[in-house]
Amino acid sequence: MPEAPNKARPLSPHIGIWKWGPAMTVSIVHRATGTGLTVGMVIFAWWLNALASGPAAYAGFVDLFTYQSGKLNLVGWIVGVGLTFTLFQHMASGVRHLFMDAGDNFALGPNKATAWMTFAFSVLATIAFWAVILLGNSNV
Repeated sequence: MPEAPNKARPLSPHIGIWKWGPAMTVSIVHRATGTGLTVGMVIFAWWLNALASGPAAYAGFVDLFTYQSGKLNLVGWIVGVGLTFTLFQHMASGVRHLFMDAGDNFALGPNKATAWMTFAFSVLATIAFWAVILLGNSNV
């Protein structure tokens, strides 16, 4: 008869010594943003369809994501800004991973630094993107 497993022994020995870090965070966020971009592609296809369907359909789409009954649609703006952040974060993380695939950036210090830089880049790029959009269009 097989011996009963020792209850004191961990199932995965690395769990007790593993510490949450920026590299793990950026990896998980990269997967989540990839999933989020799928939602963005559905909205982008909807936008293209509205654009191709004529002025009335396009106006309906724009009203849904910017204004409804003359009032700012906060949900539409949150989705737009969120998808912009998602795009920039996924892109920055992908570029970071490209360097790692080439064999660079495995030292602990630079690896942590570039992980944090992906977040800083995505926040700054999102702010810059929306600043250009809002400052370039006085109607918004």
